[in-house]
Amino acid sequence: MYNGKTVGVVVPAHNEETFVGRVIETMPAFVDRVYAVDDRSTDGTWAEIQRHAERANRERAGGMPLTDGGAYADTVVEAIRHDTNRGRGGAVKTGYRHALEDGLDIIAVMDADGQMNPDMLSRIIEPVADGRADYAKGTRLLHRDRSEMSNWRFFGNSLLTYLTKISSGYWRMSDPQNGFTAVSYEALSRIDLDSLYDDYGFLNDMLTTLNVHDFRVADVSHPAVYGDEQSGIRYSTFIPKLSTLLARNFVRRLVLQYVIYSFHPLVLLYFFGIVSGLTGLLGVLVTLASAFGPGEVFLRGGLSMLLLVVGGIAVSVAMAYDLQANAGLEVMHEDRFADDDPRRTEVER
Repeated sequence: MYNGKTVGVVVPAHNEETFVGRVIETMPAFVDRVYAVDDRSTDGTWAEIQRHAERANRERAGGMPLTDGGAYADTVVEAIRHDTNRGRGGAVKTGYRHALEDGLDIIAVMDADGQMNPDMLSRIIEPVADGRADYAKGTRLLHRDRSEMSNWRFFGNSLLTYLTKISSGYWRMSDPQNGFTAVSYEALSRIDLDSLYDDYGFLNDMLTTLNVHDFRVADVSHPAVYGDEQSGIRYSTFIPKLSTLLARNFVRRLVLQYVIYSFHPLVLLYFFGIVSGLTGLLGVLVTLASAFGPGEVFLRGGLSMLLLVVGGIAVSVAMAYDLQANAGLEVMHEDRFADDDPRRTEVER
């Protein structure tokens, strides 16, 4: 338990036989239950999960198995295996369902690739345990030490951060692809898990869903950790799929937040701004590609530029209203520990 709250950790794993055992072994003592989910790996991941689950459960039970089937009285690591590969999000959702059935107060996620320092887990769950946030997520972009993150990773992550801000409505959030997260039982139980994306866009989809339900989100900074692990993301398919997901979620959020649940004129500003901007951009391109006379070029080009500028202003004003409307959902809290205290929770402003 942590601050009187029961804690579960979901460990989604796919072809992580080298790292998953170490992740299970180094789980902090305050964790009540670990849900190690093998997403139908093709290597030795499942065998590693079973072996380390057996060891952890035997140690927790003092080496004394029950007589019926040899199971242990106090299971600390539950080994779960998918019949088919469902994607990273699908593995997390399976762990979430098991944690909800067990009624744990806080459910965290730590990937099986060893990139998430177990010593940082208390920092991640702190805002949720204190009741200041419904969902907390790590961010490597705001931590003062980014020496292990390459410039390419930093650029890509920063771009995804900006696009996810627009899509999700959490305008001060960063590092949306960071899977080091924690969520309260109350928040998770209100979310339709079946509707969430199964692949690597799961985290972005989760943020939009949390925003639609008016849940508070906290960013917790921590250093980046990279080793010999290989990313399972195929960028040729990931980028188009994620772009479509973000655009869809943006429209869904605006409709639910500002049309169905309540009304705000910013939705009109977004609509007219986007239409005007795209019309103006198209007009500029057509003018440049056509053989018009100087006077006609000036007139057509001027009108197109005016539409483009007006559209940009309208979208900018809509974004400002959107940021203001969602400001209360992004948690700010003071650091209560010293810089060298491992318990310190550092949520950047």
